[in-house]
Amino acid sequence: MSLQSLALIENWPVPTAAAGVVRADGTVLGTHGPATRRFPLASVTKPLAAYAALVAYEEGAIELDEPAGPPGATVRHLLAHTSGLAFDEHRITAAPGERRLYSNAGFEQLADHIAKAADIPFGEYLRQAVLEPLGMASTSLEGSPAKDGVSTVEDLLRFAAEVQAPRLLDPRTVAAAMTVQYPGTKGVLPGYGHQNPNAWGLGFEIRDAKSPHWTGSASSPRTFGHFGQSGTFLWIDPDARAACVALTDRAFGPWAIEAWPTFTDAVLAELRP
Repeated sequence: MSLQSLALIENWPVPTAAAGVVRADGTVLGTHGPATRRFPLASVTKPLAAYAALVAYEEGAIELDEPAGPPGATVRHLLAHTSGLAFDEHRITAAPGERRLYSNAGFEQLADHIAKAADIPFGEYLRQAVLEPLGMASTSLEGSPAKDGVSTVEDLLRFAAEVQAPRLLDPRTVAAAMTVQYPGTKGVLPGYGHQNPNAWGLGFEIRDAKSPHWTGSASSPRTFGHFGQSGTFLWIDPDARAACVALTDRAFGPWAIEAWPTFTDAVLAELRP
């Protein structure tokens, strides 16, 4: 089976795009475009960093509810964007748990915390804990753990298969990562405005009932994943039992807001029996 819907990326107003879909059992249902080309991920880096954090938790290097980041915050707050740190500055703008303040700074403090606990640079920890075991040889972290990952569709499909059927983590840990943390918390979803509530798991954004949203109208409320300002996304829809990755070389903007939901709905329609 090769999904015809993936060819819709040819209509996107971008110089280059690549996409793919993978089942929970690791079966790649299709790719379109240069699946081995490396693209900057922007914030699609965060799920990779979060997965490494969960490995650190299972290895006993850190605890989810131990202090980390600003005073009163924990590892869990940092993963769920409720630490109170500003978007791109290491400045406190709210009390921990009060609001969903999407924060690159929070992920940078999380990575620093793990690096100290494990006594290894975070980029190297990510490589050893996640990238190497999954065979993601074309993926690297080249700066901030919030936004400076580089990867390919092929590698991210390996990651998406892992998240759907975990081998590196206990399935219960991954289930927690896709479960809403601090339910009812409101905040801004970058690019889509204020959401009440603004559901988030541990490093993964959860679709819930958000509107507008970058996934499709047919996406289940349980869909989780991330998109990036470099024109990238990764979603996993447990109800569809599949995940989709799309990478481009054009910054996120009105074109993506228009193109992505239609594309996702076409993929989901083709996945239905």
